[in-house]
Amino acid sequence: MATAKRAFFAASIASAENSSRRLFQVVRNLSEPPVPPGPGRDPKISCNAFAKFFADKIAQIQKEVDSTMGAGPGRESARVLSGPVTWDQFQSVTSKDVDRLLGKVKPTTCLLDPCPSWLIKASREGLGDGLCGVVNASLCEGAFPDPLKEAVIKPLLKKTSLDPANLANYRPVSNLPFLGKVIERVVAEQLQARLEETDHLDPFQSGFRSHHGTETALVALVDDLRRARDKGESCFLVLLDLSAAFDTIDHNILLDRLEGLGAGGTVIQWFRSFLLGRVQKVVVGDECSDPWALTCGVPQGSVLSPMLFNIYMKPLGEIIRGFGLGVHQYADDTQLYLSFKSEPVKAVKALCECLEAVGGWMAANRLRLNPDKTEVLFLGDRERVGVGDSLVLNGVTVPLKDQVRSLGVILDSQLSMEAQLNSVSRAAVYQLHLVRRLRPYLPANCLARVVHALVISRLDYCNALYVGLPLKVTRKLQLIQNAAARLVTGSGRRDHITPVLRDLHWLPVCFRARFKVLVLTFKALNGLGPVYLKERLHPHHSARTLRSSAEGLLVVPSLREVRLQGTRQRAFSVVAPALWNALPLDVKEINNYLIFRRHLKAALFREVFNM
Repeated sequence: MATAKRAFFAASIASAENSSRRLFQVVRNLSEPPVPPGPGRDPKISCNAFAKFFADKIAQIQKEVDSTMGAGPGRESARVLSGPVTWDQFQSVTSKDVDRLLGKVKPTTCLLDPCPSWLIKASREGLGDGLCGVVNASLCEGAFPDPLKEAVIKPLLKKTSLDPANLANYRPVSNLPFLGKVIERVVAEQLQARLEETDHLDPFQSGFRSHHGTETALVALVDDLRRARDKGESCFLVLLDLSAAFDTIDHNILLDRLEGLGAGGTVIQWFRSFLLGRVQKVVVGDECSDPWALTCGVPQGSVLSPMLFNIYMKPLGEIIRGFGLGVHQYADDTQLYLSFKSEPVKAVKALCECLEAVGGWMAANRLRLNPDKTEVLFLGDRERVGVGDSLVLNGVTVPLKDQVRSLGVILDSQLSMEAQLNSVSRAAVYQLHLVRRLRPYLPANCLARVVHALVISRLDYCNALYVGLPLKVTRKLQLIQNAAARLVTGSGRRDHITPVLRDLHWLPVCFRARFKVLVLTFKALNGLGPVYLKERLHPHHSARTLRSSAEGLLVVPSLREVRLQGTRQRAFSVVAPALWNALPLDVKEINNYLIFRRHLKAALFREVFNM
């Protein structure tokens, strides 16, 4: 029995391939009892009740937006004047192109698919010409096939602890036909090339873009905040909350934005066909609801939707910067911030005026800004500056918080990161407990993989923000890594941990943070990172020919520019050049990313373990 159980667990984990999310689901399913079935006594009624609930939610948001923008003028202000048409047709694709894209599409089968998607992927050599013909017909005719516009919605309980009888506790998870995703992949590649060619997207939008991510956005944001505090400035950080942003996008406004990108001809015709005439059905168990028409929004689960959303949101960053505020966006998560040294009344006024303009733009663009869920973090001495415990923004009293969660990371008013590390510790310990329960049934290779995916990955998420933190703060993460290492190797609690980490080839927590900072630095210097990180790094130049000019050194801000030791140890724009300059010359001269990672880890490994 034990042998069979080990084989079953190993096969289940192997089925997760390289997906941490899938691996997490497998481990939870293996270690915890299944969640009791959800809603409704009558599945048919339940399906239609869900469909109506999801549709009514969007209709209510639209109604509230209409009430704030008045009749007509606000909507017209969202329109974009079309420039010349410079992109009026798609490029045809070959069978090789389709085969390559099929390899990238995840084999997620929709209930509407006539056969399993894995079978299509497995048979793609024989289906290549036929699929290529379908794709090219769609591109040339500027039409997205109607049968592929239908979505299957499965309600998912947001948290297992919530009441399954309350429809508001569910979120809709959309699944689209597989062939439609293949066509979308082709269009997405050409749209991405167009966006890069025209440099169209907002430079501070990090969502769903190559070489961008939550970590790059947070590193830049926290760097700005640390540098401002080092200058003696106080800061407001405002996190905006949008209600169902992807589901409320206005199709006409989005098409206007695409025309502003230069789209016309069959290209704009194709996007119009892709957006309009969509329907969705809700499925619970074996029953299906009546179809509901979608009159706004971009389809969930679509390859194109995130790209279209970024295009839609482009003007927002320009509006915020026009008021002198900084901004970082990750899809519909918007973080705006304002630094000031004096005149807090003037700063609050500028902040309120900016948020009023943001609210007006949101309403004009059929998006609902949720003031009740807007969060404000104040960094500074409230009493000295004269800032109270709350702000009145757009008529809504918003309390100033001591900490907020931004893109999965808790930021506190001192930027100490202690609350974040406490949260990470609790989550990692819980995952370690789950894995420990499964250990008797996991082969050694599976055990190491599970620990790395579920425990170590949590310690590594956005760990560039942990560089330079005091050891007393990071110690709890190091203890968790030590426990994970002992679990993988079977070492005893009294065994010295250094040989264990060395044998696993694991860098300690503080060195993993340094590793991440240096990886981000390499990417920024080599065109593999966001421009907003590259602009923080400046090559060292000298009028005379010196050794430093040939050693790839970066400029480290002087003591006059950065006063506080904490800032020098933790702000990316200061610590990254210092760490980079300390690297061996042969490592800095590498221009291949994978080779650089390997040599960087080896260099840090030698430093840690004196090898």
